[in-house]
Amino acid sequence: MKVTLSFETTISEDISIMVDALRASSTITMALNNFEKVIPCFSPEKALNLKNKTGGILAGERNGKKIEGFDIGNSPTIINEYETSEKTLILTTSNGTRILENMTSTVLVGSLINAKAVSDVSTRIAETHIDVVMAGVKGEFSLEDFLASGEILYWICRNLDNCEINDMAKAAIMASRDYNALKTGFYTSRSGKRLAEIGYKKDIDLCCQKNISENVAIYENQELKLFED
Repeated sequence: MKVTLSFETTISEDISIMVDALRASSTITMALNNFEKVIPCFSPEKALNLKNKTGGILAGERNGKKIEGFDIGNSPTIINEYETSEKTLILTTSNGTRILENMTSTVLVGSLINAKAVSDVSTRIAETHIDVVMAGVKGEFSLEDFLASGEILYWICRNLDNCEINDMAKAAIMASRDYNALKTGFYTSRSGKRLAEIGYKKDIDLCCQKNISENVAIYENQELKLFED
């Protein structure tokens, strides 16, 4: 099985795993505890228009902060505790949802909190190529996505008898093996510092935990739903 690590754009037509560790991937993963589906929107305007048509809960951020007029921000801790009878979450974020827009392969959503679960699903359904895709931040590399991808890639290769892995993926695995250093990376990364400054340290606390969720979102028909065999 070919296994690669990419930035922003997938190089696989088989299976791609989108990773936006702080915070979209973690938010989507936790949202599926309470919502039947998450609909990613690529602008606040599209999200508002969709809510007017279909209802649902509006969640989203720009530059880390909740968008004015939205119900909640892009916060996995808040979304996990949010009480509502609505079954649809409409989500727009600065990076993760933007990456989903251009993917044509089968797409799963990965993070540190579901790394083993998403690796298990990807290795079960992939035929030839699994590409882990870092969302980054506004077109630039992000440390937390690299580290979370390393954890996912570690479990992917544990699952495979024959893992043909590229050098960037090998580097990510090596970087992710020291968990204390990984956590430091999450808190001291550009995104981590920004989230702490604007009052979202609890989100970092959650997002840097390993394998606390079995939820794996799959992107189909422009919606994210819980993967089911």
